[in-house]
Amino acid sequence: MKPGGTKAAPGVRLMQKVSSTRAFAKVAPHLVPAMDRAVHRLTRGRVILSAQMLPGAILTARGAKSGLPRTTPLACMPEGASGTWVLIGSNFGRPGHPAWTGNLLAHPDAEISWKGRTIAVRARLLQGEERAAAWRAALDFWPPYATYQSRIEREIRLFRLEPRPDGPSGGPASGT
Repeated sequence: MKPGGTKAAPGVRLMQKVSSTRAFAKVAPHLVPAMDRAVHRLTRGRVILSAQMLPGAILTARGAKSGLPRTTPLACMPEGASGTWVLIGSNFGRPGHPAWTGNLLAHPDAEISWKGRTIAVRARLLQGEERAAAWRAALDFWPPYATYQSRIEREIRLFRLEPRPDGPSGGPASGT
């Protein structure tokens, strides 16, 4: 299945296989974010290169230690009519939690650039049955998450992003 619940096209199936490899896990964290940032900047927030395979957003959250803005391109799982998103802290199946998850734990108020709009959000770490339901949805959405989880001992963190009424929403994305 591809995102959205329809049968995956051959290119998507190939990308799922490639993204499940250990070689991809070593290379992707260095290449994918850099390419995403460059394309996002060049298109003024309208395009994220990796979003050609999975929906993507640019997360801007304050650093857990520094408090400075940290910008991270991420795959995300939009939750349709609810207007929320789930972020999956898979770190491509590598041992440590990705830094952005620690940033959200310390500073849950953040912004995302979504389809050319900057949206103020509040992140909430999912736990218990709520996490289990979101994890099942994530596996339907992108099956390689199961491979990532099988390679590591830590539980992959899942966050739900909910729009905040007190921040920017709907305007063009800044040059993050």
